[in-house]
Parts: sequence; structure tokens; C-alpha cells
Amino acid sequence: MSDPDAHLLIVDDDERIRGLLQKFLIRNGFLVSSARDAAHADRILSGLDFDMIVLDVMMPGEDGVSYCRRLRAERDDLPILLLTAKGETQDRIIGLEAGADDYLSKPFEPKELLLRINSILRRVPAQEPADVMPKVLSLGELRYDIEKGTMWHGETPVRLTATEAQLMRIFSAQPGEPLTRAKLVEDLGRDGGQAQERAVDVQITRLRRKLEVDPKQPRYLQTVRGAGYMLAPD
Repeated sequence: MSDPDAHLLIVDDDERIRGLLQKFLIRNGFLVSSARDAAHADRILSGLDFDMIVLDVMMPGEDGVSYCRRLRAERDDLPILLLTAKGETQDRIIGLEAGADDYLSKPFEPKELLLRINSILRRVPAQEPADVMPKVLSLGELRYDIEKGTMWHGETPVRLTATEAQLMRIFSAQPGEPLTRAKLVEDLGRDGGQAQERAVDVQITRLRRKLEVDPKQPRYLQTVRGAGYMLAPD
């Protein structure tokens, strides 16, 4: 079921595709806005808040991957789904490394787009009431609140992407226990396969940049040889 309050921004230079996607997603309960390119999207984002961006890769001017990378640097908590005509694994990895939460290759069935959108939105941590007693993991100078799905560095919140937030929920449910890449793919609600396991590696690398003093020598999100990845809090 779709989130009736979710506001989506579709960024695609093809007017026909924008119109079709907008009508389809509105029929499925979303509030939808659209932009024809990155510059147009910037103007819209300056005045409105969105729950997610559906972003085409092949656009005139700034392409979708470059725009995704820039958005991620500015707004790390905004979920991004890339639409790409390129189906090769390496192209998908480039999109994930740019900060996308997921990708969908064209042509696609509208129902699959709907499933991907809802899956990403479900990963975004819900806001818990302030009076909930927190369970907190210490990761050096970072604190991770298991109940709220939030991370803090001192008094400063650490922004997590939707996928990073989901990974932290998965790891924090079993601290000190190694989880295989296949298990992580399953818990993220994605199809299996080597490409998705490689995508998990990319997401782990991105998450380590936020958790670790030296991401190349991880202390808290460790690689366990032959077993996968493990969260090792203080």
C-alpha cells in the first residue's frame, strides 16, 4: 500500500513519460510534482519538501548521476530512485556510488516502479514519540538510537540515506553477529544475485564513511572473512 502523504518529485526530460508517471502515481495515492531537468528540479526543491525523487539518468544539461551525486552531498536524507536505460551492472554500481537508494532499468512495468518506491519509503525511519525510552549503541563518538533509527555525533544529527538507515536497523538488531551479503539483500527486500550483493558492498562502503574514523580500517562495521559484515559497538 502506498503512503498517502508521500510527495514525489519526478525528474525526466521526456514530457510524455513525466505525464504518464505522474498520472499513474497520483492514481496510486501519491502527491506528485515533476521537473524537466536538474535546474528545474533545483528551483522546485528550493520551495518544497519531498519524500523521494524519481530521477532519470539520461538528461540534457546535468545528467542524472551527476545530479544525484550533488543532491546526496546537499541532502543526505532524501531517497533517490534512478531510472536508467543502461542495464549493465557497472552502470548500476555507478548510480549507487553516486548516492542512489535503488535503480530501475527502462523499459519497466509501472507496477514494478510502484513496488520499488514503496519499498524505499518503508526503509525511511519513522519518527517515534519523544518520550520513548531509547536504546542506544555507542560507536566511538557516535550514538545510534535503535528505537528511533537516528544517529548523533554529539548534539549534531548524522544524516543517513534510506538504505543506510535500513542497514543500521538490520545490524543493530543483531550487534556482534556477522550477517552475510545474501542475508542483507534479503532483509533489504531486494531480489538475490551477485549484482545485488555487489550493491550491498557499495552501501556498506558509504555507511562506513559515516561510522568510521578510518573507513579503510573499519572498527565498528567490520568485514568478517567468509561470513559477511558485523556491527561491533563499544
